Amino acid sequence: MVTIADVARHAGVAASTVSYVLSGKRSISSDTRDRVQRSVRALGYRPNASARALASQRSNVLALVIPLRTGMHVPVMMQFAAAVVTTARRFDHDVLLLTADEGPDGLERVAQSSLVDALVVMDVELHDKRVPVLRELPMPSVLIGYPADADGLTCIDLDFVAAGAHCVDHLADLGHRSLALLGTPSAVYERQTGFAQRTLTGFAEAAERRGLLGVETPCEHTFDAILHTVEQLLHDHPGITGLVVQNEPIIGPLLDVLRRLGRRVPEDMSLMAICADDVAERQVPQLSSVTIPAERIGQQAVESLITKLEGADVPELTLLPPKLTARASTCEAPHRDLTTA
Repeated sequence: MVTIADVARHAGVAASTVSYVLSGKRSISSDTRDRVQRSVRALGYRPNASARALASQRSNVLALVIPLRTGMHVPVMMQFAAAVVTTARRFDHDVLLLTADEGPDGLERVAQSSLVDALVVMDVELHDKRVPVLRELPMPSVLIGYPADADGLTCIDLDFVAAGAHCVDHLADLGHRSLALLGTPSAVYERQTGFAQRTLTGFAEAAERRGLLGVETPCEHTFDAILHTVEQLLHDHPGITGLVVQNEPIIGPLLDVLRRLGRRVPEDMSLMAICADDVAERQVPQLSSVTIPAERIGQQAVESLITKLEGADVPELTLLPPKLTARASTCEAPHRDLTTA
């Protein structure tokens, strides 16, 4: 392992000079600094993480707060977590995963422990009780998601309002006049989780703008619940020919339910989802979808957090534009209208 002493000998300077160049704590001439940096690169020197942390009074650990609550789909959350961890390692940071639903108390406890330097917070509600604490904590934070009042916070998310609207516009352009949104489990709406509420808003506003029937209903994850929800939906609104799904675990069972009910996809019922591309692509037929860019969001959250740790400014709100990919599960509306809604 290359040491500071090795770099000092290679550069022809004292070990203390190398330390000062690396820490930036003393003014060093540009010629000496360049010579040291060339030696660092030539020898492949990497400062010891614990030594860097001691010198900077930082732990080089980020906390990722993902409270595991009712109605959450853990595999989706872990896609975000993997992106956060991978990106943090690029910056020589580790990640402490916090899954207990402790609310504001949990944030205060972690901040007081000095275990972490900064926070990435997920599963953000519109009126999240953690927000006032985040504004007051003596450490930077980034939210994946954003509350109704985002002033003074740094938030990154997919533009779910636009995502819901894109789905409606795609189906409307294919001639569909009666649509339904099969949403998250009811517990997610009851908590007023931001992504679900904003998709609902985008769907409803776009349906009204296009002069369509737009029906929204939550859906639980069990097969019986999916079957009951769809049967009730089609009983109440038999003219529905387009479904939008924002509930990844129900996608496969939903296709089975539609077959059981005699609705062919896409000939009788166009179906699209807001989900990861790999989920959409492994269905039969492959689903038209708006992708959830978990990797990009997680990466950008960490990059913003590191930037804040270095004392630089970052945008308060970053909304990624939705990307819709048309596949085999959507087509022109059937010529017959099963009835008007």
